[in-house]
Amino acid sequence: MNLESLAAELRGFVGVTRKKQIGELISFFPIESKQIIASFGEDAAVIDDGDEVMLFAADGIWSKLMDADPEWSGYCSVLVNVHDIAAMGGWPVAMVDVLSAGDPEISRRVLEGMKKGIEKLRVPIIGGHLHPDTPYSALDVAILGKAKKNAVILSSTAQPGEVVIAAYDTDGKPHPQFQLSFDSTSFKESSVLAQQLGAMRELGESGLVRAGKDISNPGLLGTLAMLMETSKVGAVVDVDAIVVPEGLTLAGWLQMYPGMGFVVTTRPENQEKVLEVFTRRGLTARVIGRVTDERRLIIRSGEEESVLFDLARECVTGIH
Repeated sequence: MNLESLAAELRGFVGVTRKKQIGELISFFPIESKQIIASFGEDAAVIDDGDEVMLFAADGIWSKLMDADPEWSGYCSVLVNVHDIAAMGGWPVAMVDVLSAGDPEISRRVLEGMKKGIEKLRVPIIGGHLHPDTPYSALDVAILGKAKKNAVILSSTAQPGEVVIAAYDTDGKPHPQFQLSFDSTSFKESSVLAQQLGAMRELGESGLVRAGKDISNPGLLGTLAMLMETSKVGAVVDVDAIVVPEGLTLAGWLQMYPGMGFVVTTRPENQEKVLEVFTRRGLTARVIGRVTDERRLIIRSGEEESVLFDLARECVTGIH
């Protein structure tokens, strides 16, 4: 394996590079509320609500996905939002959407996909907005969730000395019209998905995990880089420890949205308990690395290693 080539490919991956503009936007949104516990850099904003917190997130569907398969984009709009709440150790309450589509057929297909997502993940859409006459097609969904205040899992709390654990469902295949999307959910029962999504809530409420994210469009290592950047730490990852679904290459898998997947950090003494929770709930989980105080994400295979991201000198999102 040529790690330098792998690192270069992942650094140039569009799922990673399109995140770099996020940090530039934050200065336009000053936060002046004592109720806000956490905001930018997290999978969902955390809002004080007594013994619990409200979790508030939004996702816009990538235009490339909308063009490839409108129905799948509708389904994924529900899936990714529910994952954002699960990643925080919470449970979803409801969603709203904004749909823009001048073509009635595209609109119908998107809505059919959203309906499948709602039925599969059992989270309702209760309002939103429709633009029925736009020259383009776009879909954005926002979600409200809840969590226990002492059980929230953040992206900004990873500590040097912790281990990195990746957990995802390898039972699936790439979507035929969009190879960057791995479908591990659409054919499974709702009860199975609820069990998998509930892993993060169990880990948060048990105190075993305090830092984590759902694996999103930047892929496993891109998502880990976002976590490291927000926590102001680094990591060393053994790429040989990463489980790759049958029929895929490591480079291909690391550029996929896995459908159902999380990356977390935990103290070494807790790693077996964390692995047990993920495994019991139907996810393939492995320790893939460790957190360091050097702000670089390094990939390693045997004696060879390469710097994937030097977070002291460059950014993934620009959020600290």
